[in-house]
Amino acid sequence: MTQILLIEDEDRIASFVEKGLRAAGYAVLRGATASEGFEYAMNNSVGLAVLDLGLPDEDGLRLLGRLRGQGFGVPVIILTARSTPADTVAGLESGADDYMSKPFSIDELLARIRLRLRGGSAEEPTTLSAGGLILDLHARRIRAGQKHHDLSAREFALMETFMRHPGQVLSREQLLERVWGYSFDPGSNLVDVYVRYLRAKIGAGAIRTVRGVGYRLEL
Repeated sequence: MTQILLIEDEDRIASFVEKGLRAAGYAVLRGATASEGFEYAMNNSVGLAVLDLGLPDEDGLRLLGRLRGQGFGVPVIILTARSTPADTVAGLESGADDYMSKPFSIDELLARIRLRLRGGSAEEPTTLSAGGLILDLHARRIRAGQKHHDLSAREFALMETFMRHPGQVLSREQLLERVWGYSFDPGSNLVDVYVRYLRAKIGAGAIRTVRGVGYRLEL
């Protein structure tokens, strides 16, 4: 079983990522600080590291530089709230193999982990297509018919989740955990609100309500 080193100080995000990793069949070793992450990386066998940059005791980029300087050669995926092009360039030039900004889809993170564990030999898709829709993963825009729509970060993460599971009924609990990282709250209408936002852009019939269960992207 491949062990993933997760270096993340925010407990809620760490729990969300760890749950997704374990469900996908990975063992997880979590460090909440740069010092813990460095110690675990140097003293354990791991196949890949997921690294936050905003750590309490040291910037993640500096930690990455120290790890690479000590011969830590496994793939590293940066997962951070820093989302400008300059941030991405800085992360990659510091030795990261991939860079993802928060908020994020757990499905996309798992896909990137699988790719890096294969050695990055496969070409990463730039679009997802389903139900007559085309989602641009880089521009975070969706094409519905002849119209293009920009998506907010949460809209994009929710739409990506639907398009990675076309025709599959996804419960509100699944969507809330995958997109927001929250445990299910029966009183929350957050998922319903964002489904309405998406329907306003891609058409009311594209995402079907399955009464008492959740939602399904129509094919």
